[in-house]
Amino acid sequence: MATARENILQKIKQALVKPVPVPFPESEGSDSVFQPSQKELEVEFAEKFTSLLGRFSFCINEKELVEQLNILIAQRNWSRIYCREEVVSTRLYNAGFTTAYSDDVAICDAAITGCEKLVARTGSMLMSSAQQSGRTVSVYAPVHICIAYTNQLVYDIATGLQQVRMDYGKDFPSMLTLATGPSRTADIEKTLVVGVHGPKEVFCFLVDGKS
Repeated sequence: MATARENILQKIKQALVKPVPVPFPESEGSDSVFQPSQKELEVEFAEKFTSLLGRFSFCINEKELVEQLNILIAQRNWSRIYCREEVVSTRLYNAGFTTAYSDDVAICDAAITGCEKLVARTGSMLMSSAQQSGRTVSVYAPVHICIAYTNQLVYDIATGLQQVRMDYGKDFPSMLTLATGPSRTADIEKTLVVGVHGPKEVFCFLVDGKS
């Protein structure tokens, strides 16, 4: 019998092989752009995120997360990993992640952060200035690794903003930002260039469980 992880991974694989010619086809000839999702949010997010050049990985638990992180770091030969979010680093350590962190984001190979929410409809990571990473880490590092959990998934941006407002109440963050894959621009001769104004690569490790 297939496990829950195998079912999710199979649906993600099936979704990713299908072309997505129009980002939001439901908006064509419809009175409402925000139609209910017909897929699991994990699948919807994975499809949209990877179509925008993001690199997605689904992990059944934090132990598997650490295993995949270690493989990635070894394959890339990274030696300077930056992470200033205590909750993230503590959970990684408790799951067996022993890589020493760099204390300077300016010279790091990659930076690890959490996020506030994941927006399935647009494949975006909703981040805030209330996170210990602050305003700069996710855009300053050459590679951004975001660690999120399935209960952080929402369908659209409006729902994400509403939940963040409920989470923080009167202490609402001074800044919210949406990160949707690596930075890219086509301003120069209409040629797409990746990594000009931010990270050249963005990874999202989605962990099955609570944040």
